[in-house]
Amino acid sequence: MDFDFNLITNSFPLLLTGASVTLKITLISVSLGLMIGMFVGIARLAKFWPVRFFAAVYVDFIRGTPLLVQIFIIYFAMPLVLGQRVDPFVAAITACSINSGAYIAEIFRAGIQSIDKGQTEAGRSLGMTWAQTMRYIILPQAFKRIIPPLGNEFIAMLKDSSLVSVIGFEELTRRGQLIIARTYGAFEIWLTVAFMYLVMTLTISRLVDYLERRYKIDDRR
Repeated sequence: MDFDFNLITNSFPLLLTGASVTLKITLISVSLGLMIGMFVGIARLAKFWPVRFFAAVYVDFIRGTPLLVQIFIIYFAMPLVLGQRVDPFVAAITACSINSGAYIAEIFRAGIQSIDKGQTEAGRSLGMTWAQTMRYIILPQAFKRIIPPLGNEFIAMLKDSSLVSVIGFEELTRRGQLIIARTYGAFEIWLTVAFMYLVMTLTISRLVDYLERRYKIDDRR
């Protein structure tokens, strides 16, 4: 079998466009998941038990079911409820955001619980409300500690976003499938797709390492 470099060269612009779509899906999904996860993570620690209960149900259901099934529910089942078709992009972002939010919620919960309780007591002794203590004292410290797991979640979502190809959304994996269907160059294209994912994940890993080192340096000052 001859390795066709020309196929890679000719297909690279299309794959690069797919990679940009993959990054877009990941960035939007993790950003929305960050907001969802922060509120759900705090809700997991709430004193009002119904809030804790519903937050736990959300986290357990999402973490206990595959992302692929969640994509199918939103893209194929939701139209039966809504009475109209769901756009593939909306379905992809919604499923990935909800999925990411559940994992980030646990990251936030662990980060908040890692902060010494004396910090909360100090905030309350200064006359701060619970919300002010959480906003100005606890969350800033917790955020520094959860940077590594947040980076891991970003990388995991980057790779898991390939699952949206099953609903026809043309991100990197789907672009690779379409090119292979036309050229039959499975080995060359999948190898290129794997390399592009590797470049993206390594770049994110280095960025997370930089942020972690920077915050550690800031703490020493």
